[in-house]
Amino acid sequence: MRMLRMSVVALLVTFTAFPSLAAAEQRHAVSPGALAAAVANHAAKQDADREMIRQALSQPEVQQVASAAGLDLTQVTAAVATLSGTELDRAAAAARQLNEPLVGGASTVVISTTTIIIALLIIILIVIAVD
Repeated sequence: MRMLRMSVVALLVTFTAFPSLAAAEQRHAVSPGALAAAVANHAAKQDADREMIRQALSQPEVQQVASAAGLDLTQVTAAVATLSGTELDRAAAAARQLNEPLVGGASTVVISTTTIIIALLIIILIVIAVD
């Protein structure tokens, strides 16, 4: 009787192991190459967003606003690398608006109230994200 139980258990283990091996070999819904490409695209977008913010922070107008507010732009620029998710998206969107006048070969930038507000928002977002 004991030998019969052991045989049945061995057969059950064998039969349950093979279907799980077959299931493990099935194709995934998304190929590993597609996943790697999506991750690479996401990382590239984040790098581009961070570069956009750094460009905005390097503008003389932004530097003047920051010094008038008593903020250290070196610390703020270093903190750009720590931004992610929604904080990075919001700061990059503000930086794009600030950098738009320079697109297309414009050689001068007119400081408007909107530009100053956007620059302050970028700086505030970064300072809040660091703290």
